[in-house]
Amino acid sequence: MSNKEDILAKIRAAKPQSHDMPDLGALRPLAYADPLKEFVEACAATGASVIEAAPGDSIDELVSRAYPEAKTIASNAEGVTIATKNPDTVAEAAELNGTDVGVVRGELGVAENGCVWIPQTMKERAVCFISEQLVILLDRRNVVSNMHEAYARITTGDYGYGCFISGPSKTADIAQALVMGAQAARAVTVVLL
Repeated sequence: MSNKEDILAKIRAAKPQSHDMPDLGALRPLAYADPLKEFVEACAATGASVIEAAPGDSIDELVSRAYPEAKTIASNAEGVTIATKNPDTVAEAAELNGTDVGVVRGELGVAENGCVWIPQTMKERAVCFISEQLVILLDRRNVVSNMHEAYARITTGDYGYGCFISGPSKTADIAQALVMGAQAARAVTVVLL
């Protein structure tokens, strides 16, 4: 036998034992008695802030109070009149560079991990990632217990894109030093409406 044939014979002989797939119908996903409470706790664990808006609160005032130093605010969300840039009207995504605060609408919150599904509802989705701080507006009635429920309900809207965002961007893979904002926002605030 040649070296090649010898190697292939050894690989075939060392083939691992095959197993049947487990019955996934027996799995029961997490279910919380109070998904909203769990969602708020999970957001805190990811490093996100949560503001629970009271009826009649102005989104503009909540954003201004959370980020008083912000000069450039990008949003196309209804109820946000303090935006200085609109991701629907910029010529290209690069015009959003330097955005202090991006304000977007989330569609669905997930209690088990504090993430929010954000379908693309704007021409330039870069606002979700290029903003220094991200504010996610979320209807408190749209919080589910787990990802199983979330995937059953998500939509991608007219643009065919969406993403889950959970807390600020962070990494510690370089010299084991935690860096905030490495790939996206350095701070995330979820406003529960």
